[in-house]
Parts: sequence; structure tokens; C-alpha cells
Amino acid sequence: MENPLHTRYSDDPKIDELVNETIGRVADKWTLLLIEALENRAAKRFSQLGREVPGISQKMLTQTLRQMEREGLVTRTVYPEVPPRVEYALTDLGYDLGEAFCGVWHWAERNIARIERARAEYDARTPSK
Repeated sequence: MENPLHTRYSDDPKIDELVNETIGRVADKWTLLLIEALENRAAKRFSQLGREVPGISQKMLTQTLRQMEREGLVTRTVYPEVPPRVEYALTDLGYDLGEAFCGVWHWAERNIARIERARAEYDARTPSK
């Protein structure tokens, strides 16, 4: 029986490259946390996103939002007001990506007890430094 983890879904190198780039992007925790913060599709201001994503610096928030905008995951709307109001919203593409990686949360929910048990067993048999 073929191992499904070794099955490639495409023979197109461009698709492989996109998948690798996407995994790299969402492996960055800030992207997933921002997708989660925007999942209800309501536009949010920069400062609101900063409050909703604990631990993110303004620099990382700026960099991550710019990269997400470049990749079509969020839209950035600037309103001609004084001071300018800028809002970010998840695009359909960003929402779809969030749904695709939602399975990680389901996996964690199903397996949290097993993971905690494995960690405790490892910690018990491994001397602390």
C-alpha cells in the first residue's frame, strides 16, 4: 500500500513551489493568527489586530500584513480622512487558506491528551539541563 504522506498531488513544479511557499507562509505563526483574527470577514484596523494577536510587535504586524496583502490573502483599504484610517479584511483566498489549515486545530483538539502524555513521559525519562 502506498504511503499517503509520500503521494504528490501534482507533477507540476510550479504547484510544488506554491505549496512549499504556502506552507512556509502559514508555518509563520503570525499569518495563521491574523487569519484567525480576521476570520469573521469584518474589516479591522491595524491597532485592533495588534490587540487581538498577543505578542506580535508592530514591525511583525506590518511585515506580515504586507506579505499577506501581496499574496492576496488580505485587502488593505485606506480611507481619505485625517488622520487616515486603514482597515484590513480577509479575502476569499485568505478565508479558504484558513479553512484548509483549520484541520490543525481539529487535530490538536482530538490529540491533546496524547500529546501531553507523550511530553510528560519524555520529560520524566530525560534529565533536565
